Amino acid sequence: MRKRAAALCGAAVVMAGTFTAVPAEASAPATAPSVHAAKLAWKKCGTDSYPTLQCASLKVPLDHRRPQGRQITLALSRVPHTAKTYQGPLLVNPGGPGGSGLTLAGFVASALPKEVAAQYDVIGFDPRGVGASKPALDCRPGHFDPVRPNSLPTSPAIEKANLDRARSFAAACGEKYGDLLPYIDTISAVRDMDAVRRALGAQRINYFGYSYGTYLGAVYAKFYPERVRRLVLDSVVDPTDVWYEANLNQDLAFNDRHRAFLAWVARYDATYGLGTDPEQVEAKWYTMRSALAKQPADGTVGASELEDTFLPGGYYNGYWPSLAEAFAAYVNDKNPEPLVQAYEDFGAVDASGDNGYSVYTSVQCRDAGWPRDWRRWREDNWAVYEKAPFMTWNNAWYNAPCAFWPTDSLRPVNVANGKLPPVLMFQATGDAATPYEGAVTAHRLLARSSLVVEEGGGNHGITLSGNACLDEHLTAYLADGTVPRGHGTADAVCEALPEPKPAAAEGANRKAGQASSKGSALHGLLGFRG
Repeated sequence: MRKRAAALCGAAVVMAGTFTAVPAEASAPATAPSVHAAKLAWKKCGTDSYPTLQCASLKVPLDHRRPQGRQITLALSRVPHTAKTYQGPLLVNPGGPGGSGLTLAGFVASALPKEVAAQYDVIGFDPRGVGASKPALDCRPGHFDPVRPNSLPTSPAIEKANLDRARSFAAACGEKYGDLLPYIDTISAVRDMDAVRRALGAQRINYFGYSYGTYLGAVYAKFYPERVRRLVLDSVVDPTDVWYEANLNQDLAFNDRHRAFLAWVARYDATYGLGTDPEQVEAKWYTMRSALAKQPADGTVGASELEDTFLPGGYYNGYWPSLAEAFAAYVNDKNPEPLVQAYEDFGAVDASGDNGYSVYTSVQCRDAGWPRDWRRWREDNWAVYEKAPFMTWNNAWYNAPCAFWPTDSLRPVNVANGKLPPVLMFQATGDAATPYEGAVTAHRLLARSSLVVEEGGGNHGITLSGNACLDEHLTAYLADGTVPRGHGTADAVCEALPEPKPAAAEGANRKAGQASSKGSALHGLLGFRG
C-alpha cells in the first residue's frame, strides 16, 4: 500500500502539509436564505458539547413522484453561520446507511476552524427512516441480543439457525413496513436532500459525507449537478460494486486490518503478554473465539459477539488499547469481565442500533440486486473465508436479509459526472470499510475531483480526527475552493498519524492524546458497518 500510493502521485506529489492552489469554478457565494427559510421553524436544541445547535423538521413526500401523496417527516439540525461572508448550507452525513446526522452538524461546526465554520450553516439530518425522522424503522427489536448462533456455519444446523434469523428479519420488515420499504433507498434520500435545499432557500448546497455518505453525495451530484457548490467525500465507497460485491471486498480488507491490530499487540508484548510473534497472537485470538463459541463469557459474549466487539478496531485504531486489554485479560488472567465490558462499549446493539440496522438493510437491499439463491452466498463466502476468516461469515449474516428481502431492487446509479465544480476526496490506504481501490475508481468517475491520500493510514473517516495535513486541505477547500492538483492518481499525500500507544503510555503524550480525543469524538458519531 505504502509504495503504491506514493507511486500513483508520480512527479507531482504534493508533500504533506502543502498544497497547490487551484481556483474553484467561478461562482459567487450563495445568498442567505430569506423568505423560503420560513418553511423551517428552527428551535434551540443545544447540548453541553454543542450549545448552538438548532433543530427543525420538514415534511417530504414518501414517494417523490406523487408530491401530494403521503408525507413523512425529516429531522434536521443546524449550527447557523455567524460571519458576514456566507457560503450557504453545508449538509453533513455520517454514513451507514442508517446513521443519524443531527449531532454531526455540531461536531463539524466545532471541529472546523472557527473562521471557516462561521461562513456556513452546517446542516445535519436524519435520512428517511432514521432516528428522529418519522416514521423511524425498527423491524425486529432485539435482533442482535446475545447470544446469537456461531457465525461460522460449520454444520447444517448452525447454517439453518443463521438463515432463520435472516429470513425472520426480512419478513418482520415486510410485515411492519411493507408500505414504506419501496421508498427507503438512496435515490429517495437524494430527493429528500433536494427538498431540504429548497426549504433552506438555497440555489446550491455544499456537502460533506463520510463512508456511505460519499455514495449519497455522489448520487445527489449525479441527479442535481447544477445544485452542487462544493462536495467533500471522506472514506469513499466504490460506486461500481454496490452492494453485494462491496461486502465481499470488505471482508478481505477487514482481515488485513485485524491482522494489523494483532501485529500491534505483538509489538507491545511487554504490556499485553500475548507474544512477540503476530502469528502467535493471531492463534491465541482464534483460540479465544473457539472457547467462546462453546462457553460464552458471562453468558453474553459468544463467538459472534466477539467478532462484533473487535470489528470497531478495524474502523478506528484508537480502540486498540481497550481491545488488547480485554483480549489479554481473558487469555492470560482467565478474567472475562473486561471482554464483556468491551462488548458493551463496542459491540452491543441498542435501540438506536436496531433502527440503524433496519434502515441499513432497507437501503442496501433496495438499492441494488442481491443473489436470491443462497447457494451463491455459500459458495462466495466460503471462498473468501479461506483468505479472510476474521469477519467474512459475520458480515454475510449481517447482510443476509437481502437474500429474502420483500421488495424488488433498483439499479445502482452510475455516478460518472463531468458537470461538477472541483470535488475533494479523502482516503486512507489501509481503510477496511471502504477499501482504497474504490476511492481511486470514484476519483476517475468524478471528472474534476482531487484525491488526498492518507499514506499508511487504516482508519475509516480521517478528516477532523487529528491529522493536521488532511484538515489543511479540507479547510482550504471550504474556505475558497482550493484543491490540490497532481499528475497521478493521488493529488496530495499526507502521512498517517502514529499508531496508538497502550493506554498507560498514551497519557504521557499530550499531542497524541489530543488527536485521539478528536478521533474518538468523530468515530463515536460515525458508528460501524457503514
